Amino acid sequence: MDEIRCVALTRAYAARDARPWDKPSRTKLYKKPIDFGLDRIRKSPDMSAELEQEEVSIFEDRLWHHKGWEARVIKNEDDDGWAVAMTQDGQAEPALIGPWTMGRDKKSPKPLDVSAFNTLVKTASEIIRRNEQHLAALLHKDIEIEVRGLRVTVALDIEPDEENASATLTATAADGSQLAQIRVRPDHSLTRSSAQRWADAGYPRESED
Repeated sequence: MDEIRCVALTRAYAARDARPWDKPSRTKLYKKPIDFGLDRIRKSPDMSAELEQEEVSIFEDRLWHHKGWEARVIKNEDDDGWAVAMTQDGQAEPALIGPWTMGRDKKSPKPLDVSAFNTLVKTASEIIRRNEQHLAALLHKDIEIEVRGLRVTVALDIEPDEENASATLTATAADGSQLAQIRVRPDHSLTRSSAQRWADAGYPRESED
């Protein structure tokens, strides 16, 4: 009995004094998968919005939608032929409506293709660019004059508004410093002579129309 007790105590002390690397390793198994946050990324509202905004390309005989542009073949209202309308994403009205070629049967329209679509995009983009330039020219005008030997730029900027449009007349020195700024009527006519009169009078608050 004493021998059994002695052996048991010996094993207990040996286990207590054993070095860590001498102990048998135990691998802990996790039944629950580790969370790397992928679910949160997948369910992120920002990512969902981005996915919804991803472009969906359509390539049909009479409808192409690709890279922010839609080409749609429609019936020509003026005759029995066909037309194509080019609309940029986000715009309610097409930027371009032009005649479209008949197909081989002389009744149906010719299917859209890559070459035609690229040409239509280029043409519609150019029309938009010209319209923007024209609008900018209508809303902004500047004239350079000379005041006491110094170059001064007089600019007219119109703020379009259907109910309450306004305009601003600004005089700027050559170094970029603002000399004067007043509010004028949206239909104010800015000419070299009117700008010179305003400057020679000392930039009065009320301009001479």
